[in-house]
Amino acid sequence: MKTNQQLITPMKLLVLVLTFAIFPNLSFSQDNSDSQNKELLNIGFVLYTESNTPGTLFARWNYGNAYSGPGIATGGPKESGYVGNYHVRYFFENGDFSDEYDLVIEKKGSFYDVSWLIKGKVAAKGVGMEVENGLAVGWRRVD
Repeated sequence: MKTNQQLITPMKLLVLVLTFAIFPNLSFSQDNSDSQNKELLNIGFVLYTESNTPGTLFARWNYGNAYSGPGIATGGPKESGYVGNYHVRYFFENGDFSDEYDLVIEKKGSFYDVSWLIKGKVAAKGVGMEVENGLAVGWRRVD
């Protein structure tokens, strides 16, 4: 006769297999950004920090947990803070160029409205708030 331990292990395996069969989306890990099978989320995040050069912000960005890298926004106002119009260039982790936009940051009460434009047309919108080390912004691409 099998012991209780010998019966429990196959039952755990059966439950695990059935779980992924019934709920296949659980098998996609957010950490596995190289997976070609998962659908890319239209959600991004960027943290802007002020540089020592007036009118310049450093960026650290992520899109859909699949792409990320540094960036730099230039041409902003000479006073400190984040509000203003910039030109921003983003790069992938390996240093290759990703995208560039005209960046508009506006203060709305305690929060910020952020827009990324290409040739005057809004390509992405976001909302942000100041955090200890910068301006944290969640965003999404728009049609």
